[in-house]
Amino acid sequence: MSRRVTDRTDDQVHANVMENITSDHQSLPYVHKVGVPPKQKLFREFTATVKETFFADDPFRPFKDQPRSRKFLLVLQTLFPILEWGRDYSLSKFKGDLIAGLTIASLCIPQDIGYAKLANLDPQYGLYSSFVPPLVYAFMGSSRDIAIGPVAVVSLLLGTLLQDEIDSTKNPIDYRRLAFTATFFAGITQVTLGFFRLGFLIDFLSHAAIVGFMAGAAITIALQQLKVWTTVGSEWNWQTIVIGLSFLAFLLICKYIGKKNKKYFWVSAIAPLISVILSTFFVFITHAENHGVQIVRKITKGVNPSSVNEIFFSGEYLGKGFKIGVVAGMIALTEAIAIGRTFAAMKDYQLDGNKEMVALGTMNIVGSMTSCYVATGSFSRSAVNFMAGCNTAVSNIVMSCVVLLTLELITPLFKYTPNAILASIIISAVIGLIDIEAVALIWKIDKLDFVACMGALIGVVFSSVEIGLLLAVSISFAKILLQVTRPRTAILGKLPRTNTVYRNILQYPEATEVPGALIVRVDSAIYFSNSNYIKERILRWLTDEEEKLKENSLPRIQYLIVEMSPVTNIDTSGIHALEDLYKSLQKREVQLFLANPGPVVADKLHASNFVEMLGEDNIFLTVSDAVLTCSSKMQQAEP
Repeated sequence: MSRRVTDRTDDQVHANVMENITSDHQSLPYVHKVGVPPKQKLFREFTATVKETFFADDPFRPFKDQPRSRKFLLVLQTLFPILEWGRDYSLSKFKGDLIAGLTIASLCIPQDIGYAKLANLDPQYGLYSSFVPPLVYAFMGSSRDIAIGPVAVVSLLLGTLLQDEIDSTKNPIDYRRLAFTATFFAGITQVTLGFFRLGFLIDFLSHAAIVGFMAGAAITIALQQLKVWTTVGSEWNWQTIVIGLSFLAFLLICKYIGKKNKKYFWVSAIAPLISVILSTFFVFITHAENHGVQIVRKITKGVNPSSVNEIFFSGEYLGKGFKIGVVAGMIALTEAIAIGRTFAAMKDYQLDGNKEMVALGTMNIVGSMTSCYVATGSFSRSAVNFMAGCNTAVSNIVMSCVVLLTLELITPLFKYTPNAILASIIISAVIGLIDIEAVALIWKIDKLDFVACMGALIGVVFSSVEIGLLLAVSISFAKILLQVTRPRTAILGKLPRTNTVYRNILQYPEATEVPGALIVRVDSAIYFSNSNYIKERILRWLTDEEEKLKENSLPRIQYLIVEMSPVTNIDTSGIHALEDLYKSLQKREVQLFLANPGPVVADKLHASNFVEMLGEDNIFLTVSDAVLTCSSKMQQAEP
């Protein structure tokens, strides 16, 4: 049961609490005054705000006091980090990168062929996208562990958005051109965000929304692939079902082995390639394609052809390509940054998010001109890359070289690869995107986050990818607006056996309220969006407390102390709300005290002349100083 003063009826207890509060402060020689920072010039204040917002890491610091030749070298190293870490590259590092590169290549080749089908493109375009973009990233990226290439979610998103504009079966040429156009603008979007240091915009996609979106996309992809290996036309085909189920079971078992014992990570990494080889050989010797088993049939041999002339730089598809590219670019960027930060934290090195955006954007711009579609960081391949012992981005170069050899020499061998095995590889890959533990944790921590998560999942599964994204972002924004417009407030009480510690009485039931005073803490900046609510909420606290005191025949509240240390900023509407609060309290014969306003708030209170209205003696450094003054005044007022 709460030990709050307002719940007691014993006048002696009330007197004892009053006496304890007074004695607790007898050691204080004087009450400290709140300091006011010196007034800054408008231009200096503006530049400081801009610098903190966009250049908090001070990217220009290495260039200070450097000769021109050194500055030029530093600029090159900034654009191409390989020039910096490449100086210390050694044979021992190459061994790790070689093994990692070969391992992720064995995983990416079958995945790329399948992911291209998700994007409604011919298989070779998936391989193209794992050749050029990783090479560009290796020179410009700052992550040591991220593996670049097409990914399931972005492939599905791109395929869905493109198909809404152009039918890939009826007009494959314009569909492909629109894909390259979208990839070009995805890269432009990413470079722009990085160059202008606007990476914070991707943070509006919350973790909960991403978890839900990924899970919804994984379910959608899996259901799409089930159609591939369970039916041919409108009839069931038992050979396709056997191939799909048996190899899916094999892939899942290998994934379980690799997850259970980190030493055997390579088992799950090479399982897709082994599955392709075995299933292709099986179809070749049995001619299962003559019995209803769908096969790849043809993958164009050769290195990436130029696609510069295929990008729509004018016409009706320019705007459509731009819109699709912005959405795909943002999603691809979010996934890559999240993956890069995860592995950077595991290896304890810094990842420059803005450099990453420029690198990812540049590789997609170049990719759009070399017959690639949107590429980004792949979590499954990056995890394999990490566990295989990669040391630098050279592992991406090794992977690209293997893909090049595949394009030049091996693609004809994929002719008899059954579509069912590609579907099984995709299903086994996307299952990892359904993170049940993360969803359960989100439910435990924040119910509104869980709503955003489920909104994204349900939107993707039952409507479309873009609707799922829209729902997730809308719910996340609604949560932000709710928190901004309805911030938390709390009544504070003094903790027993302490002199100056005042805490939320709901969190600490043993805390006792101060007789004759109400201490309220505002846990938010005070802006136009919440100022009226905060004023009205404080007055409701005051009314409720006065009613309780009256019922228990205790003295009324004479002082309202507002703890303002969590109030990081205040605007004009907030000042007006404080003025209205002050006037309302005067009518009730309650005196207003403010405790511990921060430098920004204190400066604005003085600039608005609110301090003159309230009285400088009514603004205190701490809550305990304000309580000491209250106690002294109440004692002096007693007969």
